[in-house]
Amino acid sequence: MAEQHTATDGKHKASPNAGGSLHGNSRPNAVGGGGKGGLSGGLAQPAGWQSLLSFTILFLAWLAGFSSRLFAVIRFESIIHEFDPWFNYRSTHHLTTNGFYEFLNWFDERSWYPLGRIVGGTVIISRLMVTAGLIHYVLNLLHLTVHIRDVCVFLAPVFSGLTSISTFLLTRELWNQGAGLLAACFIAIVPGYISRSVAGSFDNEGIAIFALQFTYYLWVKSIKTGSVFWSIGCCLSYFYMVSAWGGYVFIINLIPLHVFVLLLMQRYSRRVYIAYSTFYIVGLVLSMQIPFVGFQPIRTSEHMAAAGVFALLQAYALLQYLKDRLTKQEFQTLFFLGVSLAAGVVFLTVIYLTYTGEFLCHYTSTYAKIHIPIIASVSEHQPTTWVSFFFDLHILVCTFPAGLWFCIKNVNDERVFVALYAISAVYFAGVMVRLMLTLTPVVCMLSAIAFSSVFEHYLGDDMKRENPPVEDSKEGLGPNIKSIVTMLMLMLLMMFAVHCTWVTSNAYSSPSVVLASYNNDGTRNILDDFREAYYWLRQNTDEHARVMSWWDYGYQIAGMANRTTLVDNNTWNNSHIALVGKAMSSNESAAYEIMRSLDVDYVLIIFGGVIGYSGDDINKFLWMVRIAEGEHPKDIRESDYFTPQGEFRVDKAGSPVLLNCLMYKMSYYRFGEMQLDFRTPPGFDRTRNAEIGNKDIKFKHLEEAFTSEHWLVRIYKVKKLENREGSFVMLFTSSLYLNVRQGTELLKPG
Repeated sequence: MAEQHTATDGKHKASPNAGGSLHGNSRPNAVGGGGKGGLSGGLAQPAGWQSLLSFTILFLAWLAGFSSRLFAVIRFESIIHEFDPWFNYRSTHHLTTNGFYEFLNWFDERSWYPLGRIVGGTVIISRLMVTAGLIHYVLNLLHLTVHIRDVCVFLAPVFSGLTSISTFLLTRELWNQGAGLLAACFIAIVPGYISRSVAGSFDNEGIAIFALQFTYYLWVKSIKTGSVFWSIGCCLSYFYMVSAWGGYVFIINLIPLHVFVLLLMQRYSRRVYIAYSTFYIVGLVLSMQIPFVGFQPIRTSEHMAAAGVFALLQAYALLQYLKDRLTKQEFQTLFFLGVSLAAGVVFLTVIYLTYTGEFLCHYTSTYAKIHIPIIASVSEHQPTTWVSFFFDLHILVCTFPAGLWFCIKNVNDERVFVALYAISAVYFAGVMVRLMLTLTPVVCMLSAIAFSSVFEHYLGDDMKRENPPVEDSKEGLGPNIKSIVTMLMLMLLMMFAVHCTWVTSNAYSSPSVVLASYNNDGTRNILDDFREAYYWLRQNTDEHARVMSWWDYGYQIAGMANRTTLVDNNTWNNSHIALVGKAMSSNESAAYEIMRSLDVDYVLIIFGGVIGYSGDDINKFLWMVRIAEGEHPKDIRESDYFTPQGEFRVDKAGSPVLLNCLMYKMSYYRFGEMQLDFRTPPGFDRTRNAEIGNKDIKFKHLEEAFTSEHWLVRIYKVKKLENREGSFVMLFTSSLYLNVRQGTELLKPG
């Protein structure tokens, strides 16, 4: 299978069919040599010591990555963070309690009332739950009693170590062992990955990045060897990725792009044919076994590139076969007809997909903001700012272009792949904040290649090089330059480590359900309003009570309060969410009619005006209006909630429609009587720095049921109408009694 190619030392033979030879392959210790040397790539060390050193560094990287993700547990407690992880935890608990098949057939009647949700057929992250459940099962077999919650809390930190190992393996295949070790250390502590994998963040990204990197490693091995064994392994890893994260679309587009570019670069070989044909066929069949995916790989636009490249590869292989069996004139005619037909099909397909908006929807943020407001309403779906790049990647954002240049300068099949990976990841990370996660691994890899090349050049043994650096010929200058460069590199790495630790500790280790504030003397206050409110719901409401809130809090209400919700973070039914948004945006009477139709018992809102919490429902309110307007344009118009000057204001100058809508009244009920300090008037909103415009708020159909300590969570009970049926029965009974009494009077003698 490994045609004209060896993979034992990571170097290619100088053959055109071997996917291209390395530039300067005669000097294996030069920069970009691609060998699997020690830390500097060019230092000769005994194999035993080298393996021990590599193992030690990988173990320390795993330990550092695991430890740096424990700030949230140490400062708060072992709890689940954010919003989506609460559904994952609730589903995992159901899985471990009732079994796998019961989980696949689970109909969750506590969500999306009155529709409900078939969890097994609508969840793509079942592999996350199965992984946690399997670990819990194995621990129980070993008589290690661990609650499933603790398994969920610590799953992401454990998998961060596996991500370091997979990144090491991939970078080693692309460059050398020293670069691989540096890449493993980088990704263990880089904030761009830690933001999605801290302890308590039980989300799909915690295991998906490991699956992503491991799939890419196996793909590179497949390309280098042309082995069906490695290709099947790549398919199995891809199957795990598909079942773990919707980001598998990135894989199924990047790998075909890699093959397509290799064809354009005339790097077609038997190895490429075997690797991609096996990957596409087996990977397609395996991915379709996931209930959520189903027939999407053969129907949706994001999978069409893979199918197109597969067909192109077969056509190219056929042309290569016919080239040796046809005359030159016959071959040129056949080739021209084939290319023209293929170009026409591709052109028509692109026009169709552009017309239907498929491309715009998937690859731009502007389209989603205009046409799909529910997508644009999520903060992590906004375009990424430059500050975010430096905040999440620090010095790596400056060094990874150097690593990319080294790969392009010394190009081969696998380095074409990492170049495409880097370019596409940079684009998608700029489109959406959330996709910074896909950029982080390749930045760590390329930065590791850059640092490894510099260290190799300045710390390697010059006596073992054929061409020592020019500056070494000048007495006294060479050692000084080497020392200065080495110190600068070490200082950069030290600054990177300090930055990563600070960002992890201060920015990415605070659970959303528990807030913390600091006094002037440095002491910390814990604001536990969320859990306080959810506990109140669990203890003081009927088991079957239905709670209406904005979709952000649906998973938490179902997970912590164990109460039925109307909408949640799955956001699969836009019209149902729009109906809730319409209720929040309407006046009390119109909202009451909607709540009656949905059998709502309680309404929960988040209000941050007392403590200055900016993530409350008033700041999210315009998205509720926009989503509601998309489904009910005759009843809700966004312009009605702005002043004539186009401002969104909550003070007296605010729009009358805004000042009398349900969300405004529930947020500021009784707030006009509260004076927070002597410098501000009563009813002063600290979040929006304004005195509210409507202080005389009264309810006709709702009543306040609960307000948390810091007014962060407010719950209102929906009043029931008088029992008209009971009134009718009483009236009918009274009439019948009077009639019977009158008849009795008539029957009396005289």
